[in-house]
Amino acid sequence: MPDDIATLPEGGAVKPTTLSAALSERYLAYAMSTITARSLPDVRDGLKPVHRRLLWAMHQLKLDPAAGFKKCARIVGDVMGKYHPHGDAAIYDAMVRLAQEFAARYPLVEGQGNFGNIDGDNAAAMRYTEARLTEIAQVMLQGIEENAVDFRATYDGEEREPIVLPAAFPNLLANGANGIAVGMATSIPPHNASELCAAALELIRNPAAEVDDLLRHVPGPDFPTGGVLVESAEAVREAYATGRGGFRIRARWEKEALKNGTWQVVVTEIPYQIAKSRLIEQIAALMEEKKLPLLADVRDESTDVVRIVLEPKSRTVEPAVLMETLFRATPLESRVSLNMNVLDAERTPQVMGLKAVLRAWLDHRHEVLVRRSQHRLDAIARRLEILDGYLIAYLNLDEVIRIIREEDHPKPALMQTFGLTDVQAEAILNMRLRSLRKLEEMEIRKEHKKLSTEQKSLQALLGSEKLRWKKLAEQIEETRQKFGEETALGRRRTTIDAAPVAVVIDERAFVEREPITVILSEKGWIRALKGHVPMETEHKFKEGDRLRVALHAETTDRLCLFATNGKSYTLKADVLPRGRGDGQPVRLMVDLTNEDEVVDLFVWQEGRKYLVAARDGRGFVVKSDDLLAEKRTGKQVLTVDPPNEAAACVPVEGDTVAIVGENRKLLVFPLEQVPEMVRGRGVALQGYRDGGMADLKVFAASAGLTWRIGERVRMESDLTTWRGNRAGAGKQPPNGFPRSNRFGE
Repeated sequence: MPDDIATLPEGGAVKPTTLSAALSERYLAYAMSTITARSLPDVRDGLKPVHRRLLWAMHQLKLDPAAGFKKCARIVGDVMGKYHPHGDAAIYDAMVRLAQEFAARYPLVEGQGNFGNIDGDNAAAMRYTEARLTEIAQVMLQGIEENAVDFRATYDGEEREPIVLPAAFPNLLANGANGIAVGMATSIPPHNASELCAAALELIRNPAAEVDDLLRHVPGPDFPTGGVLVESAEAVREAYATGRGGFRIRARWEKEALKNGTWQVVVTEIPYQIAKSRLIEQIAALMEEKKLPLLADVRDESTDVVRIVLEPKSRTVEPAVLMETLFRATPLESRVSLNMNVLDAERTPQVMGLKAVLRAWLDHRHEVLVRRSQHRLDAIARRLEILDGYLIAYLNLDEVIRIIREEDHPKPALMQTFGLTDVQAEAILNMRLRSLRKLEEMEIRKEHKKLSTEQKSLQALLGSEKLRWKKLAEQIEETRQKFGEETALGRRRTTIDAAPVAVVIDERAFVEREPITVILSEKGWIRALKGHVPMETEHKFKEGDRLRVALHAETTDRLCLFATNGKSYTLKADVLPRGRGDGQPVRLMVDLTNEDEVVDLFVWQEGRKYLVAARDGRGFVVKSDDLLAEKRTGKQVLTVDPPNEAAACVPVEGDTVAIVGENRKLLVFPLEQVPEMVRGRGVALQGYRDGGMADLKVFAASAGLTWRIGERVRMESDLTTWRGNRAGAGKQPPNGFPRSNRFGE
């Protein structure tokens, strides 16, 4: 024995191994167990092991639809003790879900008692509830005693359980499935069984049918809670073709007219897997936070039928606009993902498209048909053998009776005399005397003829694939009729609608319009004062801070903040902190770092243009629309690399640009020489040997160039000395130009 293997007293051995190797081996075993024996459904019957074991245990307890109910605790006990060695809570939860009409599109378990509700309340304890199988579950189990599927030993080897159910019902897609394994997951929404059967029949008629042919029968999911499917046809097709995608589902609503011209919206169906009570709590919370400005009240008037009442703040609001705000902010619109990751017939996980899933189910049904037909054929052969023996006995009744009475070993004598098989001789010896009457002989001949006819039919079926697919189509059509559109259970509940047209919602319409004065300090503290305060008013600031920008605006305005990092940020005027306090740091409202400073703050106006420039004298003209930023991270407009930074954002109000550098050189050139861009570094506006740009402005040449010194405004009309082309050096400014080299002082 090698040195690295230690012996044990019982004769075993311990072999050293690295921790990583041991963990890898055990984790892989755990992962495979989770994937194949717990989380992913089988493509053939659409069931996970716990669901399959539940149905099989209930079948063994003879809990058929016509039978009485049994306590769920008894059923869970049988499942846990015989088939599923896991916790009773997990088994009961799985059973409850199979019985909930709002969770399962086609319930496989019929519950009696409290099995939870759409509000999200849990079911009663299993000792209080009872259950039995539904008609659909009975169809799923149909033929399971006729060698339709393979069985295996249970975990303790004392019982047998089916590996898969015969599944005469397309359960995988009809009821859907959800599961999270190790490294993979599955998410399949429920569908309409009648439509699935129609698609399967199409696939039988035309095995080469593509996904577009199948989508004529299966337009989309069909949820037990109804709702409206709003997804583009292209997205739906892509999802079913690849097995991955998603579907947007919206609540169903209607406008309900009230007296005096008022109205309210009534929601009658909510999206799948959304708890109603939680939904109403979320809507109420958003109203408290003033994030639903068009909604005045929400009430739950539901009984066993969903009825959520939404009252608008004003009857002038369009119902579609009100609902659009709710769809955007609440789970009244939700997304259901599609990830058809399932175990195929070889127990291998893979993502399948719609055609592959239906094909796998049809192939399984074909195999079940062959196995059941062969099982029936074998049973007929055994019965015909016995009946042939009976007929021989009737033809030679007196001799048979004599042999039985006189022979010490009648069985061998009968076999030798009449050429009977062991089975036939045993059957004759076990006959009752009452079976010897003439009437019984006629019944045997009649049964023999009937079974012989059935035998020929089955032999023809097994000998012809065409006949088998025809028979299978008849069975699927029967299932379709049984659970079709004409029945209350089979009628489609989810309406298929086109992708919704975008409803433009101007959020400013939700804000009460009033004048404000926006105050921004040098250190970046911002606040809004009520009304248009005179500009000469003095304001209080923190020690060491002072006014940077003061501007008049309205609460419906949007403010544009341009920073030294070249980014543009958008602030809503109505959310600015109010009052005469210090306000709030603007860095908390937008993603502005401590290294970045505010270049300018102004009221955004549609259709305007601005000239943006960096410290190195490069810049360009940008439209106001391109300065709007939807996110607090802002929008990069002027590209700058440290230590260079953005230095100006001035409105374009004229035809000429005046720019002055830190070297005190003034250059005047036509605005048309500056390109209009959306984003970039721009072009050189002025050339510098040392330093950079100090200030610039756009003005009308006919009006002359103005600048401010203290309270006085100076103007220069003859600019011939300073005129040139873009990127020039410029010349010394006129006498009286501010020593700060800025136009605004």
